[in-house]
Amino acid sequence: MSITVREAAVTDGALLHELAAATFGLACPPGTPPEDARAFVLSELSAERFEGYLADAHRALLLAEVDGVAAGYSMLIFEEPTDADAAAVVTARPTVELSKFYVMAESHGTGLSVALMAVTVEIARLRDAASIWLGVNQQNGRANRFYEKSGFSLVGTKQFALGDRLEDDFVRELPL
Repeated sequence: MSITVREAAVTDGALLHELAAATFGLACPPGTPPEDARAFVLSELSAERFEGYLADAHRALLLAEVDGVAAGYSMLIFEEPTDADAAAVVTARPTVELSKFYVMAESHGTGLSVALMAVTVEIARLRDAASIWLGVNQQNGRANRFYEKSGFSLVGTKQFALGDRLEDDFVRELPL
């Protein structure tokens, strides 16, 4: 198995949308109505939205591949936190948000996530970030364990709107 991580190209919007459609539900808490997850993917993770993200100089998107096949992605946002709860608890500045970090279920436990995280952190360092922060659903045990192993400390909480519900997220921060 050959793992590679590369910067996403401007032509990768549709591919990123396909990955998002296949992986977003993996991060949703139990009981999330499937129609809410689908609606979020269609509105926030569409091919067109990804094309906009790829054109945004304040974002960096990475694709992780296994044997040349896309199997995961990450997105960094190089701006101050717009969420007031996150802004209040993230201490190191300048900071960058790890807004998206998803890997196909069949790649869990293969080392793909570790490789993708290493390159994601390196990109943040190269752009002079002092920390990376993220929000992760409190009920997502797999993701929370992975972020802890990756050095992200629990620093607070925030909420995430999904459909008509507000989900409870942990805010985690990694000093660089």
